[in-house]
Amino acid sequence: MRIAIVTHVVRHNDGQGRVNYEIARAALAEGHEVTLVASFVSPELLEHPRVRWVPVKVGRFWPSNLVKQQVFAIRSAAWLRANRASHDVLHVNGFISWIKADVNTAHFVHGGWFKSPYYPFGPTKGMWSAYQYVYTRVNTALERWAYRRSRAITAVSQKVADEIRGLGIDGRKISVIHNGVDTNAFALARADRAAFGLPDDAFLLLFVGDLRTPRKNLGTVLDALTKLPSHVHLAVAGYLPGSPYPDEARALGLESRVHFLGLVKTMPTLMRSVDAYVFPSRYEAMSLSLLEAMAAGLPVVTARTAGGAEIITPACGIVLDDPDDAAALADAIGTLARSRERCRAMGAASRELMTQFGWSRMGAQYVALYRRLGQPSQPAVLERA
Repeated sequence: MRIAIVTHVVRHNDGQGRVNYEIARAALAEGHEVTLVASFVSPELLEHPRVRWVPVKVGRFWPSNLVKQQVFAIRSAAWLRANRASHDVLHVNGFISWIKADVNTAHFVHGGWFKSPYYPFGPTKGMWSAYQYVYTRVNTALERWAYRRSRAITAVSQKVADEIRGLGIDGRKISVIHNGVDTNAFALARADRAAFGLPDDAFLLLFVGDLRTPRKNLGTVLDALTKLPSHVHLAVAGYLPGSPYPDEARALGLESRVHFLGLVKTMPTLMRSVDAYVFPSRYEAMSLSLLEAMAAGLPVVTARTAGGAEIITPACGIVLDDPDDAAALADAIGTLARSRERCRAMGAASRELMTQFGWSRMGAQYVALYRRLGQPSQPAVLERA
């Protein structure tokens, strides 16, 4: 088959980019040809003789992400319309191009985030809030347009599948393919707290995410930490410039217990160096960091609003009903902090569960879907969502 994949980046250290990187690798392993319509592709992937890269350059001078996305959508669609007949399957990601696709993978549902009771933005709350409100509303409409015109839709979690159906999209063409994880890289890494300047004697939590948005909900984690014993510490990994949370931690008197690490390149080592993973995101489609933490053998504390919570069993994690309930979060963390033995048992269950979520399994599911789409008499979806 000749497969075209449209995504902004294709690389192994990016969420959506990693998914498409692994799909491309799976397709190549089965002998297919892959065209990547993207702004960036990892050089090692371009070394393969059956990979073609179609660069879509956007530039930095456009005034907002909303405009940049439209530039990408228009330029990619122009090339795809001229070359559509040369490909058997066209795979896009949400609204990314003004063209009808065979497969559309939903990594985030703006309509679902907008309907969330935790959505914080509005048109009368200041310029930044108004822009975010417009951004969400425009993307909600564009995604609905893209999903309606796609032959098959793959959701990265059951939560995402339900939200797409809630947009009025035909559920018969929606299937769930969970993201994968590099189980060996995280399970086999060695702990090294000293490398990150972390205390040896603390019960150490880890939070990973964008530190510039309230959606990831680090603020509630900090509130919960004030209710916990002083030996419970928190390591925070994420881009720091522009983040309000270092100041918030100082204001709460937590500066000695919260360790802001910035962007971390050796995530497997960091995850093997802590005791538990905490991630009560107010809205998430499917968190790769959550899967990585479980692959590293960590018990997890999250919330039902975070995509991926659906796969967590009581044996390997604690799922809260309300992501903003700091008291419930503190109680859940305290349960783990009081028993290292229970932590280790839950971590082992997490690692065992993740053996079912390898990247190769995910890639094989997408390639199987591509083959089904090449047989008109067969259903396009893998399973009913």
